[in-house]
Amino acid sequence: MISIRRKPQEDGLTRFGRVQETARQGADMCRQGASSAAERIMPVAGERVMIVRGWSAPRLRRAAQYVETGLAPRVSTFLSDVAHRVEPPKPARPGRVSLMAMMGVVAAVGVAGAVATRRGVIRDLTKGSGDQVGDATSADSMTVSGSDVDGQVHSPH
Repeated sequence: MISIRRKPQEDGLTRFGRVQETARQGADMCRQGASSAAERIMPVAGERVMIVRGWSAPRLRRAAQYVETGLAPRVSTFLSDVAHRVEPPKPARPGRVSLMAMMGVVAAVGVAGAVATRRGVIRDLTKGSGDQVGDATSADSMTVSGSDVDGQVHSPH
C-alpha cells in the first residue's frame, strides 16, 4: 500500500540545504582548480601568444598590401564595368540641340541687323551733316517739315 502521509517540512528543507551546500563546495573546487591551472599555463600561453603574433603580423601586412595594390583595383574595374552594363541608356533629346542652334542663329542675325542698322544711321548722319552745311546758306532748303532736298526727314539735334 502507498502511504499518503506527508513528510515533515523540515526534513525536505534540510535535504535541499545539503544539496545547495554540496553544489557550492563543487563550484569552489572548480574555481580553485581552474585558477591553479591558469597559474601553471599562463607563462607558456603568454609565450605562445607572442610567437603566434610574431608569425601572423607579417602575413597580415602582405595581405593588406595585396588587397590595396592587386585586388582592390581589379574589383573596382569589375564593378565599374558592371555599372556601365547595367545603366540604362540616356534618352536622346534631339529637340534640344536643334533648338539651341536655332536660337544661336537668330541671335547672330539680330546682332548683325543691329550693327548694320547702326552703321547705316551713322553713315546717314555723317553724310547728312555735310549736305546740311552746304545747304544751310540757301534759304529755300529750309522747309517747315524739316525734310531734305531728297525728301528724307531728319530729326533735329
